Amino acid sequence: MVILPASKQSGYPAARAAALKVHPHLARHFTAATPETDRELLPDLDTIEELIDVAFWASLRREETWTPRISLAFVAASRVDMPLVLERPVPLASQALTRLGPAADRPGIHLCVSREDGQLRVWGTTRNLPQYSFVVEVAAPGLLVLKHSRGDDAAKFVNVAVLQGDDVKVVDSGPEATLGCPRLITSLLGLAADPETGPEEETSEVNILMLLADSMRTHGRGGSLLVVPADASVWQESILQPITYALNPPFRALVELMKHAPPERSRRRWQEGLRRAIDGVAGLTAVDGATIITDQYEVLAFGAKILRRPGWKPVERVIVGEPVEGVESVMVEPGYLGGTRHLSAVHFVHDQRDAISLVASQDGRFTVFGWSAAEGMVYAHRIETLLL
Repeated sequence: MVILPASKQSGYPAARAAALKVHPHLARHFTAATPETDRELLPDLDTIEELIDVAFWASLRREETWTPRISLAFVAASRVDMPLVLERPVPLASQALTRLGPAADRPGIHLCVSREDGQLRVWGTTRNLPQYSFVVEVAAPGLLVLKHSRGDDAAKFVNVAVLQGDDVKVVDSGPEATLGCPRLITSLLGLAADPETGPEEETSEVNILMLLADSMRTHGRGGSLLVVPADASVWQESILQPITYALNPPFRALVELMKHAPPERSRRRWQEGLRRAIDGVAGLTAVDGATIITDQYEVLAFGAKILRRPGWKPVERVIVGEPVEGVESVMVEPGYLGGTRHLSAVHFVHDQRDAISLVASQDGRFTVFGWSAAEGMVYAHRIETLLL
């Protein structure tokens, strides 16, 4: 009997299609940003396909009533600090992953995989990954997220692609994805507005706003967050006065945390404090109405009601885009985007063009609204692909 290579016997056709798209993306990052000594972290085409294939089938299995939430990281034990190492590595297979999954069910723990004697094996677990480590995460049955680690923080990853069934979405990290975007949106997306700037360049806005977006999506109740200029008050013309849940003084926990120097931010105590503050602010968005923060992260109010700004015309068309390769922006009527929460966000950023609005839907969709000066219209960015 002839045994075909793993790349030829994959039972999940989308695995090969995704690997063909993802491998060049990873290779470009390694070529531009990593030293030769780190090239061993770059998986080859067949390795990517095999990781995806096994993770997909594992996602459909059950261990009693437990649904797998597995994160596979391609990394050798020699490249990891303080790993948990198995005496006998386990061959990479869906059944084995289902059994091992509960050991790595907590957020931030990865099952580590490397190739030994031509076979992929799970050798242990870790919380700490080197920069650009490739990760395949099972987000839900049949839903996989392909990522790479930023390395400076174990909790920071860059989404490369999302697979759901036979649908493969590769994140577009090029400058085309940010054309016409306000600065706050380009920083939120973590993408480069300048072709000469790499997509990994971070600002504090990427950190705070993306974490807020993720937490808003996670609480599952839907919500709106308005980000307004700290040095202006004209936004109040678009809010029903008085605001029932205005804060006096503004809540400044995020502001104070961001004053800490970068070395302090790597400490667990700071990171836990940030997570509590993020979840606290995101929780306010579950209250009916909009939560309002400044672009310096002071929380001004929650439960605010959005009004049409006096003298401003209704919005007739909105551009909708998604930072996914092959997805073109389209022009739609505002009602296409969703219900009252989305319509209010459209009118707010149309009337307050220095502001942006983040809107989470109960079904998991997430949209960022901003004014595109280039197009002279409101631009709706669908970013749930970045938040999985």
